[in-house]
Formats: sequence, C-alpha cells, structure tokens
Amino acid sequence: MILMAARRILQLGDPVLRMVSSPVSDPAAAAAILADLEDTLAEFRRTHGFGRGISAIQIGETCRVIFLEVDGTRYQLINPEFTWQSEERFDLWDDCFSFPNLMVRLSRHRAVRIRHQDLGGAWHEFEARDALSELVQHEMDHLDGILAVDHAAGKDALATREEYLRRLAQAQL
Repeated sequence: MILMAARRILQLGDPVLRMVSSPVSDPAAAAAILADLEDTLAEFRRTHGFGRGISAIQIGETCRVIFLEVDGTRYQLINPEFTWQSEERFDLWDDCFSFPNLMVRLSRHRAVRIRHQDLGGAWHEFEARDALSELVQHEMDHLDGILAVDHAAGKDALATREEYLRRLAQAQL
C-alpha cells in the first residue's frame, strides 16, 4: 500500500487563498511541497474525476510553487514568472479545486512564456498555448492571491458545475 501525502485543499472564503506567495530561496527545499502537491492532485482526480494542476497556496503553503500534470507530462514550477503573454485572448469556462462545483467564464491569453526554477536551482523557460496556457495562468494567479472568480466576465459568468454540464449537454443535441 502506498501512503500518499494528500493535503486538504483550501476552499473559497479561506483568507489564505488571498495571500501573495513568497519566492522560494532554496529550490531544493521545495521537494516536499511538490511531492504533497502531486499526491493532492492525484487524490483530487481520484475523488472528483478531473484536475490538471495545483499551486502551493491551495494547500496552505505560501511559496511560489506549482505542480501540473497534463497529458502525461509533469511540470514542477518553482518561482515561476511570465516573460511574455500574447495579445490574443480566448474565452472559456474555468473551474478550480478551491471551488470545484462552480464554473467561471473568463478570458485568458492564448499563449504565455514562463520562466521557472527546478529543484537544483537552474532556470528554464517554456511556452504554453491554449489549454496549457490557461492552466498556467490560473495557477500563477493563485500565487498572487487572485481567484478565477475575480476574472468573471459579467453577471452571467458563474454557474454551478451541474448547470454548466446540463447546458453543455443541451448544446450538443
């Protein structure tokens, strides 16, 4: 039996989610947090059936660390920062582990470039487009105390997950 270090995910309304995360001075020290984030993501996927990324602040760790797992690729982002964001944007319905039953319609940059450190302290850069770009922006917002609900695109930009899925099914008929 594998013991996982899945942690409690802070929920909408918890004031810690509004805190700005601090840079990590020793990237190697982020290893334990990254392991907890990976395990928490796996547990969330097991219990909710979805999920691609999580930031340290969502488990109460106020440091600039993000873990993503998208299409079998793992990203461990320490001290991530944007180096470029496209002018082109796209609209989408977003969700969040901190409010899993709420969907938010918002706008994101179509592409972004991210610079980040690895556990050894080396800097790397990659470009993300479309769904990965949206995910990176979502998690980066968390590090700055910003939630998807803060980007809601108007008065009709919030829906429960149940209502969102009902509308989606109707649109596909």
